[in-house]
Amino acid sequence: MSIAPLVVVADDDTITRSIINLKLKSRGYTVITASDGSEALRIIEAENPALVVLDAMMPGINGFELLRQIKSTPKTADTLVVMLTSRKLEQDIVGALNAGASDYLVKPFIPEELAVRIARLLPIGRPQ
Repeated sequence: MSIAPLVVVADDDTITRSIINLKLKSRGYTVITASDGSEALRIIEAENPALVVLDAMMPGINGFELLRQIKSTPKTADTLVVMLTSRKLEQDIVGALNAGASDYLVKPFIPEELAVRIARLLPIGRPQ
């Protein structure tokens, strides 16, 4: 029996959250969404997801700061993080990857590409 890994999707855009939620659920992932960084942090601390999809520009805690918090907390330091944002400057991309992001995609994005990248990082059936 395969394990349905938990993915938290944090983005302040309702449509983006919905698209990612549907795409990942159709591939067998369990998904919880958050509309801002503070809500995402509460969910991540409570649920200990296998992977987090983070927008950089959100109300409350922004995605770059949330990435730093995830990676600096022993309980969540091993959590995979995929940044999904319209921020496309070299300093943003390299900074996020150096801070521990597993991948970085720029919006607008192709939902199937995001799903494939997540599947490469977190195949269905991988223990959490």
